[in-house]
Amino acid sequence: MARKKKTGDNNPQHKLKGYIAGAGEVVEERIASTLQENFMPYAMSIILSRAIPEIDGFKPSHRKLLYTMYKMGLLGAARTKSANIVGQTMKLNPHGDAAIYDTMVRLSRGYEALLHPFVDSKGNFGKAYSRDMAWAASRYTEAKLDPICSELFNDIDKDTVDFVDNYDNTLKEPSLLPAAFPSVLVNANTGIAVGMASSICSFNLEEVCRTTIGLLKDPDFDIMSTLIAPDFTGGAQIIYDKAAMESVYKTGRGSIRLRGRYSYDKFANCIDILSIPQTTTCEAIIEKVIDLVKQGKLKEIADIRDETGIDGLKITIDLKRGTNPDKLMQRLYKMTPLEDSFSCNFNVLIAGTPRVLGVRELLNEWSAFRIECVKRRTYYDLHKKQDRLHLLRGLEKILLDIDKAIRIIRHTEEEALVVPNLMEGFGIDEIQAEYVAEIKLRHLNREYILKHTNDISQLEKDIKELEEILASNRKIKAIIIKELENIIKKYSQPRRSMIIYADDIAEDDEEEEIPDYQTNLFFTKEGYFKKITPLSLRMGGEQKLKEGDSISQHIETTNNTDLIFFSDKQQAYKTKAPVFSDTKASVLGEYIPSKLGFDEDENAVYMISTKDYKGFVFFFFENGKAAKVSLDAYATKTNRKKLTGAYSDKDKLAAILFAEDDNSEILLRSSSGRMLLFKASDLMTKTSRTTQGVALMKLKKGHRVISAAIYKEGMLSDPDRYRVKTIPSTGQLPRSDEGGEQITFGNE
Repeated sequence: MARKKKTGDNNPQHKLKGYIAGAGEVVEERIASTLQENFMPYAMSIILSRAIPEIDGFKPSHRKLLYTMYKMGLLGAARTKSANIVGQTMKLNPHGDAAIYDTMVRLSRGYEALLHPFVDSKGNFGKAYSRDMAWAASRYTEAKLDPICSELFNDIDKDTVDFVDNYDNTLKEPSLLPAAFPSVLVNANTGIAVGMASSICSFNLEEVCRTTIGLLKDPDFDIMSTLIAPDFTGGAQIIYDKAAMESVYKTGRGSIRLRGRYSYDKFANCIDILSIPQTTTCEAIIEKVIDLVKQGKLKEIADIRDETGIDGLKITIDLKRGTNPDKLMQRLYKMTPLEDSFSCNFNVLIAGTPRVLGVRELLNEWSAFRIECVKRRTYYDLHKKQDRLHLLRGLEKILLDIDKAIRIIRHTEEEALVVPNLMEGFGIDEIQAEYVAEIKLRHLNREYILKHTNDISQLEKDIKELEEILASNRKIKAIIIKELENIIKKYSQPRRSMIIYADDIAEDDEEEEIPDYQTNLFFTKEGYFKKITPLSLRMGGEQKLKEGDSISQHIETTNNTDLIFFSDKQQAYKTKAPVFSDTKASVLGEYIPSKLGFDEDENAVYMISTKDYKGFVFFFFENGKAAKVSLDAYATKTNRKKLTGAYSDKDKLAAILFAEDDNSEILLRSSSGRMLLFKASDLMTKTSRTTQGVALMKLKKGHRVISAAIYKEGMLSDPDRYRVKTIPSTGQLPRSDEGGEQITFGNE
């Protein structure tokens, strides 16, 4: 039986219970220490080793995959099976074959997620713009490194970057790749870590390189003169807002508006969408359009289908006769993901620290990283040439007397003494003597030695140049600039994303034309709603209702009207009559809580129809109080559908009434049977929706207000009996001769 170990801290918020494996003992641990010991290392691992890219533009999973392919000899070679690549990568990346293959897919040319893919793929690799177009299994596809990867791995074996142990300390892998161009901005990169995220949009390779060259030459270079805007692999159109773009460039945060490109086929009367925003998929757009058509909001569309094929993305929309394609597209941009925003968050790991950088800072950090790479490469080359020169100087001394060298070797009885004797005989050091001693017998001739010693002058010249490079940042920057210019010549490509200026967009501000016709609105006690035309109402016969339900409101109006539904949870839901389809009396109608997305256990209790938000809403509470609120308190400038705090929650609601003016009279009834008739103008209008109102009806203990109705002639045989001059009032009981009188209250 498990024993409970007491720790002395009885605050349950500070403890976490758990089992020690194998011990069978329940222990209590502090949540703070558990989080620090278990969750914090996980969070740091996600941030530093998984989700956030580094200055070379890669996450660890990308870097491990590409380096494995490089060591497999897949740069400039024939393709190999993807499964082979995945298996080899598992020596560096222990996250499983599926995760590794997914990474390779997103880096591939076939997937079309990157402006400059790093993996040259063959086979079905899916498409970034399609949610349902899945890629084939790794055993069916083939891949190799794309030629641009030569710019990532050039000089990686010249100590340009640090190497670290892999997860089991059996192999070495680079901590960064010595990328010769700012790939961190050239290819899009997104990731979600713990408590932070990264979202870097892609830019055109030539524009990025030109901007980097400009900054290397002049730190105050105007980056917007060469780096115009991002460039997305899907093409689309960038809605250029200078202020927003400057903010993204300066802070590394902001959003960029994108919209799809389309063409109109006059003969087929259809719209062909040829590119979509990077943030969405074909299926999401098609589903949204179909949903809008079903709701009756896009009546101009006859059909929509996905015609994506070998020529690329294509969504075709068939139009009905007489449709203006440009106006329809303006509405589609507003109502569907065909126009979307790309959220920028240039969060990059710099020396192990996540930092959100603007474009200028990011390029400056990359330049500093690349300068360090070039310095390390130059230092490596310098040492190699110095070592070579040192050996050749020893060989040069041998040239003075080859016969002496042969004689020393021949007359040395012990092999171990050959090197010391050569050192003594020619005045050379041990390294030089070892080199001479290892020369093959066939090479101990004047021609061989002269040929090699002739390299001494060239080596001296090269060493001097390398030393001058190391001593001058200006020369190092010149080398980087030359490399960037070569990359532009070899890999540059035209922009894919078209830039359109926000000021040039013809915004269609016209409201959607809503057909306006006479209609009847019905609302039941159970919350069902029907919209029926007069013709259908005349021909429809008896109203179909749920068992036990009854019609509480019937309003004659036109189709172009706003509707407000009040709930029993002090909330109001706004909508428009055209949202509901015309129906018949023979159907139940639409259940308002479901249609408008009411909260759980929330019911609709009253409906108001208005076009100008003029009039007054009266709230009657069971405690005898009443509040009069102007209807314009429920008008909103934005299209908010849900209004909280629609009326007071201090007491239970008895009834709601709406009147277009306050000249009418209202008849109130309590559970005791007393009735009270008063003028609506006697109630003062309140500015706050949640007002408790004023006392209207005095109630005896145990009684409450149960209903209210707008008074109409004929409802009472002697209305003066119930009229009051001052409020609050107890009201009057009906006379004995009025006992059989049927009075209809709208909220009973």
